[in-house]
Amino acid sequence: MDPSSTNSVNGFYTFLTRGIDDLERVFMSNNFMSIQFLQRALSLLRSFHSQLTLLVQKLHLPLGEKWLDEYMDESSKLWEACHVLKSGISSMENYYTAGLNITSSLDGHRHISPQLSRQVMRAISGCHREAIGMEEENRALVETRIQALSLRFDEKISIESKLNGFYGFRGVLYAMRNVSSLLLMILLCGLVYCWPESSNFLRGGGYEGCVIFGSAFMVSTARLQQRVAAEINQINGRPGILMYEFRRSKMAMDELRAELERQGGVMEWESQVGISERVENLKGCFGVLRSGAENIIGQLDDFFDEIVEGRKRLLDFCSHR
Repeated sequence: MDPSSTNSVNGFYTFLTRGIDDLERVFMSNNFMSIQFLQRALSLLRSFHSQLTLLVQKLHLPLGEKWLDEYMDESSKLWEACHVLKSGISSMENYYTAGLNITSSLDGHRHISPQLSRQVMRAISGCHREAIGMEEENRALVETRIQALSLRFDEKISIESKLNGFYGFRGVLYAMRNVSSLLLMILLCGLVYCWPESSNFLRGGGYEGCVIFGSAFMVSTARLQQRVAAEINQINGRPGILMYEFRRSKMAMDELRAELERQGGVMEWESQVGISERVENLKGCFGVLRSGAENIIGQLDDFFDEIVEGRKRLLDFCSHR
């Protein structure tokens, strides 16, 4: 990592820009809201926060000023939003466990009898109900906890305060607030629930002040925002969990059910290409979903530690100067 990103305000802006540009490349090279893209978005959010706390110690900020309160407010919002992310992704465990049980129910059965076929289809229906219940719980979660955080782009802040307040740290906080809001909205839509307000946020329409401000990070952030918005429009902005692997797993279950209904009767399922392919596809979908969810939860746990450590470090930094 370029050490200049923690030595100056301009270096930090460059670090933000490169990070968002890299994330955009991941977005373009993967399926919409893929687990790889979401993992990268979370990793980037962690990296930005870590670099921010290191930069503060190089800026010689005045003690007892409002900059520390503003940083604490922003890190508190980050903490709360990430706990919602963890609650949402953790609730997926019951769903992917039920999905993996569908494929394991076929293990040890060389033939699929009508009775076993009906058992598998009931399990598929149960897994779909699990998904519906999870999305309803997640919808309530974002309504009660996320909307109160007022995640938004702050486009009306004056040019002077963007650039100059607190030796440039006001501008850094402005940048982090906007970038963090975008990354959190992407993560919430992908992992927890995409609700109408979040769709409108991501459709946002770009940054009115980016040309005047002349900052590359704003241009890069606006471009990523618009790409995500375009994809949401493609799926008509429907509410729910947008993660690709989650949506694909539901389609894979329907494909298996349709194939079972088409085949009918007693069959040797391993010799039936249509059935065996769909079983293996379903197993793969839920396996990727499980490993991806576990990775996200691990990242979030590490991020909680980093947020606590960052707040403590800045409080100690101020008290020992």
